[in-house]
Amino acid sequence: MIRNLVKITVLPFMIGLLSLGNILEKKREFNKTEDFSQYSTKGLDLFYTAPLPEETLQDVIPSYFPLALTGQMYIGFKEALAFKESQGNYFSINTFGYLGKYQFGASTLDLIGIKNTKNFIQDPALQEKAFLLNTSRNKWVLRRDIKRYSGRWIGGVKITESGILAAAHLAGPGSVKLFLRSGGETGFNDAFGTSIESYLKKFSGYDVSFVQAVKRPKLNNIL
Repeated sequence: MIRNLVKITVLPFMIGLLSLGNILEKKREFNKTEDFSQYSTKGLDLFYTAPLPEETLQDVIPSYFPLALTGQMYIGFKEALAFKESQGNYFSINTFGYLGKYQFGASTLDLIGIKNTKNFIQDPALQEKAFLLNTSRNKWVLRRDIKRYSGRWIGGVKITESGILAAAHLAGPGSVKLFLRSGGETGFNDAFGTSIESYLKKFSGYDVSFVQAVKRPKLNNIL
């Protein structure tokens, strides 16, 4: 009886002492001052490749670039729109002759001063400039509608500036004006059945303040 009692009381006590010893030993190791001198970069040439803000906004983005990393800024807006249009393929030409990453029509390109579609389809940098150029023009044409309708609900869709600009890329700014000013009664569907409402909804909530509203933007003025 006494022997069992000793086992019951002494064994937990010994286990506790061993555990306490391990804790104290780990604490002593933790409190030792670490020597970081071996990791010093003194005297080494350091090269930084972080992009500047303007480079981040305008550089060509590979089609495999993860959309999740582009955020809700202008770059996220244009990459999401490009993925919807062509899956980000600069060299895409659809069955109706729309060209490139953003699927421009020849008439729209002509409107913004780009005449040679063969050169256009082979020039990713030019396609990026064309997108900003056209979006700047659309923002000018729709500037009053953006101010008037942003935040309202039309046809079950909350209207935002980025949604309006995306819809203008799809249908042209005139069609978007008619849709908004008719309260959604005058709609538009492209040859594939894509509607203004779908673009207003899909591309809502992006910060496109980077895009300036310009009445007649010039290609040589785009970064």
